[in-house]
Amino acid sequence: MKKKKLGKFFTIPVIISMFVLLIIILATVFATLLATHNPEALSMAETLQGPSKIHFLGTDKTGRDLFSRLLFGGRTTLLGALGVVIISVFIGIPIGLFSGYFGGKIDTITMRICDMVVAFPSLLLAFIFVSSFGRGLINAVVALGIIYVPMLAKLTRSLVLVEKNKTYIEASRAVGYSHIKIIFGQILPNCISTILVQLTLDLGYAILDLAAMSFLGLGVQPPTPDWGAMLEEGRIFLNTNPMLALAPGITIIITVVSINILSDGVQSYLDPAQRKLPSLRKLKNGRCRT
Repeated sequence: MKKKKLGKFFTIPVIISMFVLLIIILATVFATLLATHNPEALSMAETLQGPSKIHFLGTDKTGRDLFSRLLFGGRTTLLGALGVVIISVFIGIPIGLFSGYFGGKIDTITMRICDMVVAFPSLLLAFIFVSSFGRGLINAVVALGIIYVPMLAKLTRSLVLVEKNKTYIEASRAVGYSHIKIIFGQILPNCISTILVQLTLDLGYAILDLAAMSFLGLGVQPPTPDWGAMLEEGRIFLNTNPMLALAPGITIIITVVSINILSDGVQSYLDPAQRKLPSLRKLKNGRCRT
């Protein structure tokens, strides 16, 4: 039975997306070994060169190797997106668990605050936060992580509201389990599959949002390599040297699309409603055999 379920999960699009993500992750992890040049080293004699044996993707306006900056920029972007998701997990999930389980005035006040935050455009709130506390990767990650909290908290709360009225929770209370043990030992494990799907989607959104903030100059600051910042730097030379903008732009697209495809595969595997039912012919064959 498990082999059949895994067979439904490992479809061709999911396998391709996993393979692509694995290559991207390994390339960023081993960027120090794969990079051909120092990503921050300036060389004014080699500015705006095209792809060559020395510079695989060419150089930027200050002579920095584009391929090396792409590798190290992926490390910055992916770690930043992971930081956004981690912040939202450690804050949003406990809020959703306690609000949904205990209810009452605290739940009402918490959810109204979440509704107010969700009502505003996420990037606009991030811009306000970064403008108030200063530009930089850390502030951008913290701002986006806080903005992602309400969405994850509301999702977790909705799952808890369904789970807390089930029979196994009543049995746990009858046995004498504490509220903490019921919340984290009984309810959370049954909600983790849906939350996991949302987290994979949030990872893709975080990559886009961080790239947008760096593109606007509010995220990663020069000379630190970052896909969004590289996209902004190459935008000016789109007509004369399009590789400067195409390389980070295509990399962002491939990464986010691969994450979304993987998220769909995880959802179809974990959610029974998403699994395909057997065809009528298979059902008839099964009945005939029995």
